[in-house]
This record gives sequence, C-alpha cells and structure tokens, in this order.
Amino acid sequence: MNAQKNAERAALRAHFRRKYQLSEDPKDINHLRSVEGKVSLPHQLSKIIYPEAKTKDEGFQLLRAFQGLSLDSVPMVTSPLHHEECVQSNSCHLWLQKSFLLGSNKKSLCLIKAGAVEKEKLEEAKGVHDAGARSRRDIPHTGRNGWLNLVRFWRKDYFSQLHKHQERTFRDLGPIYREHVGSHKSVNIMMPVDIGELFRAEGLHPQRMTLQPWATHRETRKHSKGVFLKNGEEWRADRLLLNKEVMMSAAVKRFLPLLDEVAKDFCQMLQARVDREGRGKEGKRSLTIDPSPDLFRFALEASCHVLYGERIGLFSSTPSMESQKFIWAVEQMLATTPPLLYLPHRLLLHIGAPLWTQHATAWDHIFSHAEARIQRGYQRLSSLPRSVSEARAAGGQYTGVLGQLMEKGQLSLDLIKANITELMAGGVDTTAVPLQFALFELGRNPQVQEEIRQQVMASWASAAGDPQKALQGAPLLKGTINVILRLYPVGITVQRMPVKDIVLQNYHIPAGTMVQACLYPLGRSSQVFQNPHIFDPRRWGSSSRDDGQKAEGSGFRSLAFGFGARQCVGRRIAENEMQLFLMHVSFRKFYRFECQYQ
Repeated sequence: MNAQKNAERAALRAHFRRKYQLSEDPKDINHLRSVEGKVSLPHQLSKIIYPEAKTKDEGFQLLRAFQGLSLDSVPMVTSPLHHEECVQSNSCHLWLQKSFLLGSNKKSLCLIKAGAVEKEKLEEAKGVHDAGARSRRDIPHTGRNGWLNLVRFWRKDYFSQLHKHQERTFRDLGPIYREHVGSHKSVNIMMPVDIGELFRAEGLHPQRMTLQPWATHRETRKHSKGVFLKNGEEWRADRLLLNKEVMMSAAVKRFLPLLDEVAKDFCQMLQARVDREGRGKEGKRSLTIDPSPDLFRFALEASCHVLYGERIGLFSSTPSMESQKFIWAVEQMLATTPPLLYLPHRLLLHIGAPLWTQHATAWDHIFSHAEARIQRGYQRLSSLPRSVSEARAAGGQYTGVLGQLMEKGQLSLDLIKANITELMAGGVDTTAVPLQFALFELGRNPQVQEEIRQQVMASWASAAGDPQKALQGAPLLKGTINVILRLYPVGITVQRMPVKDIVLQNYHIPAGTMVQACLYPLGRSSQVFQNPHIFDPRRWGSSSRDDGQKAEGSGFRSLAFGFGARQCVGRRIAENEMQLFLMHVSFRKFYRFECQYQ
C-alpha cells in the first residue's frame, strides 16, 4: 500500500514539475534558482490551503508540496533579465519574478524565450489575419502573471464579487480583455455581436469550461459524469436522450401540472401564514418576512416533484432535516467552487486542504440525498407489474423524469443517477434566487405589479384552469423572468471554446481558446440596452424589440440559460417553475408586495 501511495505521489510531483516547468531532477540545485525567492501566500489564503501554517509570516509555500524543493534560503538575483515584483499583504510578502519558474541562468532563459518566439510566429502564421486582425497577445489584459493575479483576487475578495470585477474591467479596458488567474486563462467579451460570432464557431459538440473540481469529485468518488461534465460524442448521445424528457414541448406538457400543483400549495401555505402571523384586521393582514428560506423550500419541492414524481413535504411546519441538509450542501458547494477553479485543486486534494474537503463533503451530501430518492423511485417502479406501468403511461399518469428514463431504459442506471443528481443540484438556487429578486423588483414597482396581475387574471379566466394556456396568455410573466435574469444573472458567464479561429473586436482568437461571455456587464450596458437599469418586462414582448433597437447581434442579449445545443438542460423546468410561481402569487388579490430595505 505504501509503495502504491509513493508511486502516486511521485507521478503527481512529476506532473506538476512538467506543468510549472520545474527541474526534472529533484536533486538538481538549479531548481532552487528557478524560483529565486520565497513563495508564500497571504495568511487568509494559506490557512485555507494549509491549516498547519505556524504564524502569519509563514504562509503556505506552494512548491513545498513537491519533494526535494526547498525555497527558504535562496538569494535574490537582480539584473535586467530578472526584475522582481513584490506584492505585500498585511502580514507577508509574495516575491515573484516576471520570469517565474524559468531557468535562472542566461543560457536557459534565452532558450526558453527563443522557443516562445517561435511558438508565437507559428500561431500568427496559421491565424485568420485577413482584415488586419491583431494577435491575441495584443488584447488588453489584467496582468500577465496568473499567481500574482490570484493573490490580488483573494485580497480584494473578487471571488464573491466577480460580476462587479468584470463590469469594472470592461469599463477600464474596453469590450474585450484577457485574464489569467491562477491556472485559469480566458478571453472575456460582452458585446452581442462578438457573442454571436463565438456561438457560430461552437461546432457540433460545443465545449465550455469544465468545472474541474466537480469532475475531480466524480473521479475520486467513482461516480459517473452527467452531460454537464461531458464533451464530444458521448455528451451529444446522452444529451439527445435527456432533451426528450426535459426540453421538448411534449415533455413540458407532462410535467407542467406537477409544477402548478407545487406553486398552488406554496401560495396556500403563505396565505395560512399571513392569517396566522399577520398584523391588522382580518382580510387586510400584513406580514413582513425574509422570503429566501421559503423560496429555497419551494424550489426543492418543485424539483423533486418533477424529477422523482413525488412530493417531499417541505411546506409542512417541520420540514425534514434531510432536505435542509441538501439545501445547505448546495450552498456550500457553490460557495467553494469559484476559488477551486483558480487553484491547483489536485494539489489541494493531495494535501487534504480544508477548502477541498468542504467542497467534496458538500457534493457527498448532494449525492447521498439524490441516491436515496433515486433508490425509492427505482423500487417503486420495479414493484409495479409491467402491465400496470404501461397502463399508467398510456393513461397520462406522469412518473417524473426519473420514471420516464427508467421505463425507456436507453440510459444506464449510473448515467441516470449522474444526470438526475446534476439536475437536482442545479435546480434549487438557480430558481430560488431569481424569484427573490423578482419579488424585490415587483415590490418596488407597484404599477408593474398591478399590470402583471391584471394580465394574469384575464388569462386565467380564459384558460379554464389550463396552466399552459394561462402562461401563454400572460407574456409579462416571461418578460419578468427575462428582465430579472438580465439584471441579476445566477450564472455570470457562458463559455465556449471555438472549433475554428475567429476574430473578435479585430483581435485574432485561435481555435480552442476559452472565451467567456460575461452576462452581468452585458445586461447592464447602455450600449446594448436603453435605460438598462429600468425594470420593464414589456421590453421583451414580441411587439417590442427593446425600444426599437435592432443592432447586429441583438439575438444574443439574453443568455441566462446559455445558447444552442449546449444551453441549460433544465431550462424548461426552471422557466415554467418561476412563471407558475409568479402567476399564482399575482392571481391572488390578497398579495401586494412591498420592498423594505434593512
């Protein structure tokens, strides 16, 4: 066992030596001069990565994780070829060089630089430089050193305010910029015309950024990957099967009554709470609440009903601890994902860093919750005679997405589990948070609230209780969701790696480059939307094209669910879930939302 672990560690060290251009021989003293100084991180970051750091002045030394690398007593070298950059935090220093992790003697440095020049010439030679497109290297950037940028991100808390950082950077650098943070590189764009060009080059198997922490969790726990983490032919085959159960109009018609039932029950629960806890005379009671916990319970109840075909009782006065843990796990998983995108998560896994442990534990809770539900659904379906199962299907009795996939048997049970779990994990906060912002905007725009109410009541009366017809007759509901997701996007970027070279803002972008469309700056840009901060659901109506704007690329201004073949697989569930919620809330005259600032 020890021999196997030593072999794994040796392989991991060899991998990082190659990745970070370290010496192949750990005993070679030249590897000390390849760094030329002490590499330490701010105390807050080092405590997350390496909790055993003794004092604030002894931050985690990144390269100490590799056996044979001792970085404490290396003399600093100053020369025109080796110019230091010093970044100071409250209690420690990060010494890095512009030639970070390159050979320190002039011969090796020249060889490396010569190789880099040749590589750049080859890139330029194969690019699409018609129309005088400039090289990708000329794109404005936020700093060339990824590790310096990572420290800056951490010190300024950009991980929790990434959308605002993107907005400021576009304002400072223009409509396109490069960013290198830790191990993550991307070209960021925000103009619809550029986004359209990117999506036209996505190919038959669109590829976006792989969330490596998620993929690593699946690999270490021996779980199958769902379509969110797959690429290529394998992704396409699974996605086409899933589309039939969650994206097609026939599937929407089947699961819409389940969402409608949950939305009705939520309103009844809220009505009972107003009657019980509200202040004022009967029939005119008012209640001030924080809607966030209730909205998360609504989203989880609706997701379970559609995916598993069963209710889990979250609207009772004592919801199950299991479901509360699931909500906590989703929040924890999402909070720990951004830092792990920029840090060497394999290294964190190897040393047992708290950040990785928290992330993996959250995913374990999510999988445990989904596994229990899937097992119950499987046992329920297996216990039914085939004739009964076929009769239920013929009679229109919907058994949920899980039941449909199991009955058809086109996906293996492991793949069904993987995709159902991803849909569950991605279907709670992505609907609960936009609904909270929707209530916020309706509360501070009473005229819009009343206009929506009147349209919903008229549509409901003519639909004779059919929720699908009622939604079709109330386009302001969909407009409300579109405006909310424009102003408050849950996912702040949509990424693609183009399969061919493209030109964006007259810069040459080689095939395979990670390009991110940044949704928050896009949705609040006055270059794209007139009066972008105004909450007006009518701007998305079929009779209006955003106050007459018909600029090129206007079809790529609403991307909250992505675009094309790789758009969000749960889009139809989320859109209808949110619209039905707002419909029933608006339909009941006793609801008048007001916004209170605290």
